[in-house]
Amino acid sequence: MSRVLSAVAWPYANGPRHIGHVAGFGVPSDVFSRYMRMAGHDVLMVSGSDEHGTPILIAADEAGLTPQQLADQNHRVIAEDLAALGCSYDLYTRTTTRNHHAVVQEMFTGVYENGYFVEQTTYGAISPSTGRTLPDRYIEGTCPICKTPGARGDQCDACGNQLDPADLIDPVSKINGETPEFIETQHFFLDLPALAEALTAWLDERAETGLWRPNVIRFSQNILKEIRPRAMTRDIDWGIAVPLDGWRENPTKKLYVWFDAVIGYLSASIEWARRTGDADAWRAWWNDPEALSYYFMGKDNITFHSQIWPAELLAYSGKGDKGGTEHSLGTLNLPTEVVSSEFLTMEGRKFSSSKKIVIYVRDLLSRYQPDAFRYFVASAGPENQDSDFTWSEFVRRTNDELVAGWGNLVNRTANLIAKNFGEIPAAGPLQPEDEAVLAAAEAAFGTVGDLISRHRQKAAIGEAMRAVGEVNKYVSDLEPWKMKGEDQRERLGTVLHVVAQCVADLNLVLSPFLPFSANDVDKALGGTGEIAPMPQIVDADDLDGGDGYPIITGDYTTAPSWQRHPITVGLPVAKPTPVFRKLDTAVVEEELERLGG
Repeated sequence: MSRVLSAVAWPYANGPRHIGHVAGFGVPSDVFSRYMRMAGHDVLMVSGSDEHGTPILIAADEAGLTPQQLADQNHRVIAEDLAALGCSYDLYTRTTTRNHHAVVQEMFTGVYENGYFVEQTTYGAISPSTGRTLPDRYIEGTCPICKTPGARGDQCDACGNQLDPADLIDPVSKINGETPEFIETQHFFLDLPALAEALTAWLDERAETGLWRPNVIRFSQNILKEIRPRAMTRDIDWGIAVPLDGWRENPTKKLYVWFDAVIGYLSASIEWARRTGDADAWRAWWNDPEALSYYFMGKDNITFHSQIWPAELLAYSGKGDKGGTEHSLGTLNLPTEVVSSEFLTMEGRKFSSSKKIVIYVRDLLSRYQPDAFRYFVASAGPENQDSDFTWSEFVRRTNDELVAGWGNLVNRTANLIAKNFGEIPAAGPLQPEDEAVLAAAEAAFGTVGDLISRHRQKAAIGEAMRAVGEVNKYVSDLEPWKMKGEDQRERLGTVLHVVAQCVADLNLVLSPFLPFSANDVDKALGGTGEIAPMPQIVDADDLDGGDGYPIITGDYTTAPSWQRHPITVGLPVAKPTPVFRKLDTAVVEEELERLGG
C-alpha cells in the first residue's frame, strides 16, 4: 500500500463551471482516486475553490456584490456541482479560509528567508478607465518571441515561453479592448533561475520514468530554457497579505493569486488533517519521500504545476542554488506526475459563456444522468488530445454503448434470474465456455486497473467495455431463455450464476467510471447498493474563527477491494428497472436550440 495524494485543480470562483472544466480535472481525478482506494492505497483527494485575483473583483462589480459575497455564492454552486458529479474529495475547501491564508504566508516566509525572493521594480498594467490593475491573463497581444498573435500577458501558448504584459507587441485588455497603461511598481519575484538546476534535475528524473504524458514532459522541459524571475505579488486589494513589515500593512499589495492557489493542495491537506483530529496526519503525504502525488488539470495550467509550484516547494525546502534551512512544514514532496488533459470544445467551437457556447455542469446534470456524462468523458474526453463534445455523439455513446452494451447485460441478467429463480442460483459443473467468460471478466481487474494507474482512462474503459461485450456474446450464444425443461434447469442455473458473477466483476471494474450506476447494479443483483461511496456537502465551521462555509467530504473506506468477490447464492433478485435512460434523439435538436443553433 502506498500513500497517494490526488491533487485536483482548483476551479476559479468567478462563476459556475462548465463541462469543459470538469472534463479536464474533475472526472479523471475521481476515476483515478476511486480506483486507487479500491486497489488498497491510502488516498487523500483534495481541492477547493480558487477565490482571489482580479477576475473575482471584475465579476463582483458586474454582479453588484462584494468579492467575498461573489466567492461565497460561487463556491457553494461549484461544490454542489462537483458533489452531484460524484467527485469523491476527502476535502474540497476554499482559498479564503484563515487556514489557507496562514499556510500561504508560512510558505512565503520560508521562501523569503531562504533567499529565493528578489525585490524588483517592474511595470504593472493598469486600466486607464478604472485605474485597476489588469491581471496578466487579461492582456493579449503579439508574442515578442515567436510573433504569434493572441499571446497572453503571462505566457504564449504557441511557443510556451513565459512573458510579461509589458513585453507584448500591441497589448490590449481582454476586458474592454483598451490599451493598458504601464506604471512602475515594486514587487517580489520568485528567483526561478536560482532554482533552475534543481527543477531540471527533477524533470529529467521524471522524464526517465517514462510515466508522464509526452506532451506534458516536453512542454515542462522546454519552458525551463527561457526561465527568469517571476513576480509573486500584485497591486490589488483582494487577496492574501504579504507577511513582511512594511508590506503587510499595505492594502493594495497582495500575493499573486497563482502563488497562493497552488499552495492550496498543501493547505487543504493540513485542513483535512485538522478536521480529523490529528493535526499532523497530512505529513504522511507531504514529508514521506515514499508517498506519491498526482496533480490533475487542463493543459493551460501546466506551467504553474511543473515549474512555479515545484519551485516554491524547492525554495521552501532550501533545495536551490542558494541553499537554505528547513522550516516548520518540513521538506515537502515534489509532484510524482503532472497529469494534464487537453481541451474540450463544444460543437466544434471553444467554450464561451458570453457567446452562449456553453453548458454548465448544473444544467447538464438537471437533464441527464451523471454517469452518462462521466462515460462520455472517459471514453471520448480530452485525455491526450483536444476532443469535441457534440450532442449527437453524447446521445450515440449513451444509447449505443452504455444502454445497449452494459445496461442491456445488467437488465437481461437480472430479468432472467428474477423470472426463473428469484434469487442468485447455485452453479453446477462448469463447461469450458463458462470458465472462459469467467476468466475474461476476472482478467479485466488487472488490465483495467493497470491502465487507470497509468492515467490511460480511455484505454481502460475500452477494455472494460470489451469485456462487457464478451459476456454479452456468451449470453447470446448460449440463449439461456430457451433452457426451459427440468432437465436443463441445472444448466440454466449454472449459466445465470456465471453471468451474474461476470456482471458483479465488471460492475466493480466500471465503478470508478460509473459510481452511481454501480450502486444501482449492485442492488439489481440483491446487494446493498454501497459499491461506490458518495461525497457529501457539509456546512463546516472555519477552524480559526472565520465564517463557516460548505465543504465536500466523505467516508470512502467501504468501497470493495479491486478483485473478484464471489457472489452469494440465494440473494433475492427482483425484476429490475433499467439502470440507464435511453435518450430520445430529439434532445440533439433541443440542446442545439439552447446553444442558439
